[in-house]
Amino acid sequence: MTALPDYLSLDDLERLLTEEAVQLSDAATDRIAANRFYLDAILQKGETYYGINTGFGSLCNVRIADDELSLLQENLVRSHACGMGDEVPEEIVRTMLLLKIHGLSQGYSGIRTPVVERLAQFYTLGITPIIYELGSLGASGDLAPLAHLSLPLFGAGEVWMDGVRMPAAEALQKAGLEPLPLAAKEGLALLNGTQFMSSYGAWALLASRRLSQWADAIAALSADAFDAKAEPYRNAIHRVRPHAGQVETAAQMEALLRNSEIQQQEKKQVQDPYSFRCVPQVHGATKDVLETVTRVVEIEMNSVTDNPIVFHDEDAILSGGNFHGQPLALHLDFLAIAMAELANISERRTYLLVSGQRGLPPFLAPEAGLNSGFMIAQYTAAAIVSQNKGLCMPASVDSIVSSNGQEDHVSMGANAATKLRRVLLNVQRVLSIELLTAAQALDFRRPAKTSPILEKVHSMVRSQISFMDRDRILHDDLIKAEALLNQKAPL
Repeated sequence: MTALPDYLSLDDLERLLTEEAVQLSDAATDRIAANRFYLDAILQKGETYYGINTGFGSLCNVRIADDELSLLQENLVRSHACGMGDEVPEEIVRTMLLLKIHGLSQGYSGIRTPVVERLAQFYTLGITPIIYELGSLGASGDLAPLAHLSLPLFGAGEVWMDGVRMPAAEALQKAGLEPLPLAAKEGLALLNGTQFMSSYGAWALLASRRLSQWADAIAALSADAFDAKAEPYRNAIHRVRPHAGQVETAAQMEALLRNSEIQQQEKKQVQDPYSFRCVPQVHGATKDVLETVTRVVEIEMNSVTDNPIVFHDEDAILSGGNFHGQPLALHLDFLAIAMAELANISERRTYLLVSGQRGLPPFLAPEAGLNSGFMIAQYTAAAIVSQNKGLCMPASVDSIVSSNGQEDHVSMGANAATKLRRVLLNVQRVLSIELLTAAQALDFRRPAKTSPILEKVHSMVRSQISFMDRDRILHDDLIKAEALLNQKAPL
């Protein structure tokens, strides 16, 4: 069983997501307990604090009787469980559990230790709350999604367990757990927070890292398949415009094409189209955005984002706006735009590979005319790229007043997050089309070989998908190629 670290990096999170069992560290347990002890002492004095013994949102001026504080918190969770739409994928829900545990473990949320430990039990036992994509404005925390995450604590809502969808009360019984009633402040601590946005952001960054590496490998494979020059990847060009991602990508492309027989052949063209020549500049700019967004998401993952915040070490309970998702909303929109560009330039390379240039047959079809080859694969890539352009309209430029005007500016970061996931799934599809197309084109260059590392990439494709010597249902091949990109690129 793995104890959650005090600081959680993206790499730590990726590792933890492969763990079946997690628990609180002793330091986290001590922080949570000390913070709750302070809050309980404050409550004994009868003072009024937002969300602890008042109503919520525009009902913040309504004082709640002490003997109704537990009901207040459970009513909050029930009333906010208003999610709709598609279910959030299980891997993202499990990330939400980890990030919620980690956020509460900072020791500023006024929550009891058993509540946080119960969330860790859910993760370890594979009790996955059912959450829906739609419902968060990304402002007063991810209220609706986090409400659905929290319902099973006291036996409400639904979960997945052992591959079966069931009422949470049934899952608790199967696991030998009793429902856990909430105490003062706990419903608010559970619902206020950015863990829905952050979890999608973390998933997106891990996927983007993988796809960025694949984009380089596939672009290099396409470069040899199109008989393009490696000259644009020479270090001297990038030394005089030293954006970090550009320099890194150029070095990667040079390494990928090193010792390629095709590169040793005489080239007739003076220059290649931008989709080959400008790979370092385009892919590199995306890498730079990845670095920026990673920094923002890691800060968010390790932050206290509920409200009010209980500063037991400063003898203060302060109400503020750390739940507002603006930092995430802007950067998740930025990441969607940056990653969509990998698909945009990929589709252009696919187009060139099927265009019948440089000794390649039209549409890479043997007996073109009788066979249509990869003609419609490029159509599919174009359709997906077009859809991404619509999805990349920033969600963060919108705001709708809610809660009777109390929440008069919202980030729409949750919509940015879910759109980003759709963009990335589309990027993977477009890259898989290029990969399959490049492998087909490379076979027309035989007996000349590409570099040893790119020959491995080609062999990966051919281990799953044979050369298309006559027309067949390409959908099946495309699905296999898409699945290949779930692995790490062999760089």
